[in-house]
Amino acid sequence: MAVKNVSVDEEEQHSVTLLPDVDADVQIPNTAHQISTDSWFQVGFVLTTGVNSAYVLGYSGTIMVPLGWIGGVVGLILATAVSLYANALIAMLHEFGGTRHIRYRDLAGFIYGKKIYSLTWTLQYVNLFMINTGYIILAGSALKAVYVLFRDDDQMKLPHFIAIAGLVCAMFAICIPHLSALGIWLGFSTVLSLIYIVIALVLSLKDGIKSPARDYSIPGTSTSKIFTTIGASANLVFAYNTGMLPEIQATIRQPVVKNMMKALYFQFTIGILPLYLVTFAGYWAYGSSTETYLLNSVNGPIWVKALANIAAFFQSVIALHIFASPMYEYLDTKHGIKGSALAFKNLSFRVLVRGGYMALNTFVSALLPFLGDFMSLTGAISTFPLTFILAHHMYLMANKNKLKSTQKLWHWLNISFFAVMSVAATIAALRLIALDSKTYHVFADL
Repeated sequence: MAVKNVSVDEEEQHSVTLLPDVDADVQIPNTAHQISTDSWFQVGFVLTTGVNSAYVLGYSGTIMVPLGWIGGVVGLILATAVSLYANALIAMLHEFGGTRHIRYRDLAGFIYGKKIYSLTWTLQYVNLFMINTGYIILAGSALKAVYVLFRDDDQMKLPHFIAIAGLVCAMFAICIPHLSALGIWLGFSTVLSLIYIVIALVLSLKDGIKSPARDYSIPGTSTSKIFTTIGASANLVFAYNTGMLPEIQATIRQPVVKNMMKALYFQFTIGILPLYLVTFAGYWAYGSSTETYLLNSVNGPIWVKALANIAAFFQSVIALHIFASPMYEYLDTKHGIKGSALAFKNLSFRVLVRGGYMALNTFVSALLPFLGDFMSLTGAISTFPLTFILAHHMYLMANKNKLKSTQKLWHWLNISFFAVMSVAATIAALRLIALDSKTYHVFADL
């Protein structure tokens, strides 16, 4: 498959790569961000930061409660296996056709053409926008939890804390120009994750030992159980997948496929252990009454709970930057933002554009602060299609002349299954949002 470079006006400050054998209208801009510089270990920590973000404090309530012990444990293990497999398929296509595909949409455009390029772009940024919305809700909830530990006067509401969280996220986005620049912040993120995970784990175990027998029955009517179970399946895949694997793989050093597989194995072995521990311990301690934010369930010294919530707040800020980075890369590349991060043009651009993007994210977060619903909807309408349906189909298309009939059938079965799950989970998630919108008003103080 031929690929040629075409120069454009110097004012655009970037070149494009055309894919004439697929669709001459597909243009692939060179990135304004740094690529091919990070070790597999650093990339592994980027992936682990996403997996063990403050979202893990919600899985006891949003996965285990609606699925119960058997469904929750089996579901998490199966989701681990299928997620590793699907991500490996995407990673192996990173240099397909002799071209390095540093964006998800670039890979889709190379294989399918302009229409799927645009569809993938839309799905991915809807996915990342909703993930970021969830992070801001999480950060705001953590701040509110600290506030009520010391003052229960109800003067400040959740939307106020979400606004503060959004401002801090915007400031961090302005200071960190690109994904590779996170550097030492990934170390801080790991420490912060360990703080809230260890505290949540220890306090949950302490409460569980002292508590009487818990109720582990799945709550709700027969009809509602069906919808919550389907919604929880979307949360399962949401827990492990980024929806931006090619963008993360773009930062890794050569050999990119071999090193990315090391990073994925790190993520899905050592990296997921904290998630398992805190998810199972939280559900064991509180049963079906587990809150969607685990730190609201635990009992312990005020300063310890405050420390855990503060750690969750700052880790959410760092993790959000990872999932916002594809949007920042797109905007920086489109407008030719290169050179020193401290140059006045570049700094002012980040203040205006990234600040505006975070303002929109923050507004949506405050408007509809239903964290569990956002997790379900994100998994349904974007994680299923991007990470599973598209991954299997792209691999099938790229290797159609090499695969046996049984292998092709296997990929088609996966595509069909995840397509059905995506539709069902979308309906379930929209139903949950509709019900919560009736129960709570917009800008609710949850």
